[in-house]
Formats: sequence, C-alpha cells, structure tokens
Amino acid sequence: MRSNICSLLVVVLVVFGAVTSGFAQESEPEVLPETSQYKDPKTKVWINTYGNIRIGKRLFWDAQTHFRFQETKNTPFVGQIAQIYNRHAIGYIFSKSTNFRLGGVVRINFNTDEESEDRNVVPEWRIWHQYQFAMPFYSAMLYHRIRIEHRWTQGFAEDSDYIFRNRWRYMFRAKIPLNDTKLKPKTLYVSPEAELIMQSGKEVVASPMEDLRLTTTVGYIVTPRLTFAAGVMYSQGQERYNGGYYQQGWTLRFHMYFSPDFRRIKNKLPDIHLTD
Repeated sequence: MRSNICSLLVVVLVVFGAVTSGFAQESEPEVLPETSQYKDPKTKVWINTYGNIRIGKRLFWDAQTHFRFQETKNTPFVGQIAQIYNRHAIGYIFSKSTNFRLGGVVRINFNTDEESEDRNVVPEWRIWHQYQFAMPFYSAMLYHRIRIEHRWTQGFAEDSDYIFRNRWRYMFRAKIPLNDTKLKPKTLYVSPEAELIMQSGKEVVASPMEDLRLTTTVGYIVTPRLTFAAGVMYSQGQERYNGGYYQQGWTLRFHMYFSPDFRRIKNKLPDIHLTD
C-alpha cells in the first residue's frame, strides 16, 4: 500500500510540475551582491486556529484562520496586523497514517510600511493541496507533510499586476509526549519541526528559496477534540526582488486545534495529527 501511495504522489507532482512549468520563464538578470547579505531579523506574532470538522467516515473539512502581526518602526515587537488568512479545504482520510487535502486560500495583506502612500490592503489568492504521512516512533509520532500552493499575489502600488508563483513545501515534524507514554488528554508534548519552502515562476527565477522555518512548540492536549500550543520559530529566505539578500524573522506562534465530530460515534483522539 505504501508503494502505491508513493507512486500516486509522484504522478501528482509530475502532472502539476508539467502544467505549471510554463510559468517558470527566465527574466532579466538581477544585480546581485558579491556575497549573500542577511537583513536584520524582524519580530512577528502569529495567532492561529485549526479546525477539522468530520463530515463523513473519510471526509473532513479543514477550516483555518490565522492572524499575523509584524513589527514596524513605530510599533516594535508585536507590531501591527500584517496578514489575515482564511484557508479551507476538503480532506480525505486514506488510512490511519495518511490523509490528503484540496482547497483554497484568501489572504488579506496589510501594508506595514508606515511611510508608504500606496494602498493599505490587497487580497491574495491561492489553491493548495497537501499530502501528509504519519508514523509512530516509540512513544512519539513523526510526520512528513508535502504542501503545494499555486499563488496569485499583488503589490500595494495602485497599478501593480498580479503575479503567479508555485510554492513547494516540505515539513518534517515530531510530536513527543513529556508527561506520559502516549499522546492523550492531559498530556504535555514538545514538537520540533523544520519546513523548507521553495518557489518557482518567472518573477522568482533568482530567488527560489522563499523560506526555511525552524520551530519548537510546546502543546497541551485538553480533550480528545481540543489542544493548545505555543512556540518560537526562526525563519530565513531570499528576498523576491533580489535573491542575494536574505530576510530573517523571529516569530511567536500560538495555536488552537479543535476537531468537532457530530457523527454518533465514540469520541477518540485521531490516530494521525489532522490539525496542522
């Protein structure tokens, strides 16, 4: 069965790569610095909710809302609102260790440049699909997540056009119980993770590495349907306009996971982590 899943995943990646390869045209070369330059890190705060609502034996609705704040010159540390995410998808539980999702995203981007005279708010649109695989490791759980996003973005300038990019994301994550041998209610856990986000398209020929995220999270399972978590993330990635410059950030992340199930069955903690 695992070989069939891997074969299916390879086919999906090849198809989407072929469909979108036309967007990865060459653009004019940029004037790059002699060596890579790292910008001063910015601080951010993310407040995220993840809802997974069971709508059938194998189907669930993934409903996510994210509020992201970023420091500015006049409001350091927490800063001001930078993005609001509405990410939704229909998910399919293939097995206890595998699930897939397909859906759309509407992201509202806010202009955090306090000296800018451009627009303050612009929308961003995405189509996304995700493939997640879980495997037990002693008392912990390990996760491999592949997420592919097709993204249309626009600048804050009044006459800016939408540009298209593909994002190719891979995340490895562990979930390790601290005060028990199982991930069950009243369990405290730690969750280290690493995610690499690459991008392709004619606008990002010289800046393919959008983000590298290294995160450590501590969480608490309140009930089989409710979990809270918080952590710190360090990130770095190439600037879109000039790939020789790298942006950095330190982010405080706060999460709430909820998974209501209105079916008439006994509530159980999901065998795999569906809420990330």
